[in-house]
Amino acid sequence: MHIDVHGTGLEVQVSGEGPDVLLVHGYPDTHACWRHPVSALNAAGYRTIAPDLRGFGASDKPADVESHHPAHHVDDLLGVLDHLGVERAHLVGHDWGSAIVQQLAMTRPARARTLSCLSVGHVGSMIAAGLPQRRMSWYMLLFQFPGIAEQWISQDDFRNFRNWLARHPDPDEVIGRMRDPHALTSSLGIYRAGAPPELLIAPPTDLPMITVPTMGVWSSGDDYLTEESVTGTAKFVTASWRYERLDGVGHWMQLEAPERINELLLDFLSGS
Repeated sequence: MHIDVHGTGLEVQVSGEGPDVLLVHGYPDTHACWRHPVSALNAAGYRTIAPDLRGFGASDKPADVESHHPAHHVDDLLGVLDHLGVERAHLVGHDWGSAIVQQLAMTRPARARTLSCLSVGHVGSMIAAGLPQRRMSWYMLLFQFPGIAEQWISQDDFRNFRNWLARHPDPDEVIGRMRDPHALTSSLGIYRAGAPPELLIAPPTDLPMITVPTMGVWSSGDDYLTEESVTGTAKFVTASWRYERLDGVGHWMQLEAPERINELLLDFLSGS
């Protein structure tokens, strides 16, 4: 379905019946990356809500960078929940989706039942992970440069992007969407607004603690994130904290190891 939230059109997949689970994708994906958890959660008696974030998939693609600030994504998600009449939901996010649902849980804890953070931990934890994490995040600086980043990604029939997406299960689908220059630039807005270079020297210090039961999941084959950037999230959680490590699995864990992710989500949600 297509939902208008304060003038921004969002494509949202809603299926199943039961307690609500909000599933939020990251870069460079769409709601389709949740297809395996959606099937498992629906079969287990949950209703799933999986939007395309602004800038991605069939949702609107604002041209200005500020429109992609994480706070706007949080407002979009709250608008989706309001439209569907959802007071509280289990929050599940991967990559940028994890950062966004964390912010939702921190700023609007009454709307969250649980929080599941796949691959990406708390921003304070990522900064505390130090130089090893910064080395792995080299592309975040590249993505800040309008025009240059787009050229690097798309040149030679997306050769650099294909190498960067080496372990993505659906690279051709991703590149097919990014062949639209407007879609490519709009999708990069999430980095330009949400992870500016200033973040390295002036990290946020006033973020609320996470006060809902939280699970962090990291995979040893992740090419972009260190384990410490996820495990350190425990310092920012005042409720129960659970950590799971997946060995031999890459960044896109819900696509590479769907049975394991489905098992973890079902177990965590049912026990919280």
